[in-house]
Amino acid sequence: MSAPLELVCPAGGLPALKTAVDHGANCVYTGFRDATNARNFTGLNFDDASIKQGIDYAHQRGVKVLVALNTFPLTDNWLQWTAAVDKAAAFGVDAVILADPGLMEYAHRTHPNLRLHLSVQGSATNYEAINFYHERFGIQRAVLPRVLSMAQVEHVVKNTPVEIEVFGFGGLCVMVEGRCALSAYATGTSPNCQGACSPGKAVRYEETPAGMETRLNGILIDRFGAGERAGYPTLCKGRFEVDDETYYAIEEPASLNTLELLPELMRIGVAAIKIEGRQRSPAYVTQVTKVWREAIDCCRRDRESFKPTAAWMAELNKVSEGQSATLGAYNRPWK
Repeated sequence: MSAPLELVCPAGGLPALKTAVDHGANCVYTGFRDATNARNFTGLNFDDASIKQGIDYAHQRGVKVLVALNTFPLTDNWLQWTAAVDKAAAFGVDAVILADPGLMEYAHRTHPNLRLHLSVQGSATNYEAINFYHERFGIQRAVLPRVLSMAQVEHVVKNTPVEIEVFGFGGLCVMVEGRCALSAYATGTSPNCQGACSPGKAVRYEETPAGMETRLNGILIDRFGAGERAGYPTLCKGRFEVDDETYYAIEEPASLNTLELLPELMRIGVAAIKIEGRQRSPAYVTQVTKVWREAIDCCRRDRESFKPTAAWMAELNKVSEGQSATLGAYNRPWK
């Protein structure tokens, strides 16, 4: 048997947390109901009562709870972020996921027994950066940005004592892991500081004679025909008219799906697979967690002959953006 590979699943609220726990997650990651996390959408995340209930539910079943405090505080709201660290520590979470070095210093100094993970928002793409965070702040895990090839991931794993977590499934971001200049330009709200790409207050859906239109702060993002699923309007995945042709000019909607890379990820010593989607429904969390739990267990039993089943891939395709999938930067055969 190979070493355990943790399955880290999203929990945008208590129902998603419970279904992730019930269907085989080793860890769930959550956020508080404010701008300290990068999924600060209306109706998502946890207040004090629900996070306590979620932690109890997970811990009673041997599942870890990680809290994402992965946005960047400013000088005038620093105390909100430090208070969030204090709250996470007081509630007994298993780790906090941080991006800001100042907040890491605060957490390391104030709560020396609190486990720290480096967020993907920290944009550490080499082992020197990860080792710096380890030596300076004592981080124990780093989430790698989705810009590295498999060979580069292996190089990082071999040269750091820090556990490495990689994204295995879910939406992709054309920006530097959520550092979105497009959304900030259109709405005046920074995903990195206020925690929401395409914040709900700027989103509008309107039925028109030409079809369902979606707008972000008045900017037309897409138009959908009869029977076509109207996606959430983000600038990077909108269809735009360019030289009299309308198409996905910036990024095609597709989800990362690395199921076929599981044997290689295990071989090189990756510690955890992360599923993206705290903004997605509990039904999404159920479906994806079940498939990945079964696949990881199957791969651990027989890594050499592991191959994703057609049924697994079909289930994941149902919840993929645009019903299509990609290996992203992991697959670079020319490198």
